[in-house]
Amino acid sequence: MDIKLITTPDAAPSAWNQVAVMGKLGDLSDTQYRTLLALSAMLELLVDKGILTREELEQKSAQLEACDSEPLRALSALLDPME
Repeated sequence: MDIKLITTPDAAPSAWNQVAVMGKLGDLSDTQYRTLLALSAMLELLVDKGILTREELEQKSAQLEACDSEPLRALSALLDPME
């Protein structure tokens, strides 16, 4: 007689599944860091070359934040990461 384990959708994930999820989260954090670093470098270069001013970046960031555009909120954090 074969016994099959039946799991319900409410069953807790296995330890290996939890490890895999944590690994993916770690990769995502690293990817986000690298993306923000590249974006920050590009903004600094644009300002250094006189293509944009910090004031223009701050104004645009404030405008986007006022629109409650969640993905673009990172722009204001890039302008002053110490806030």
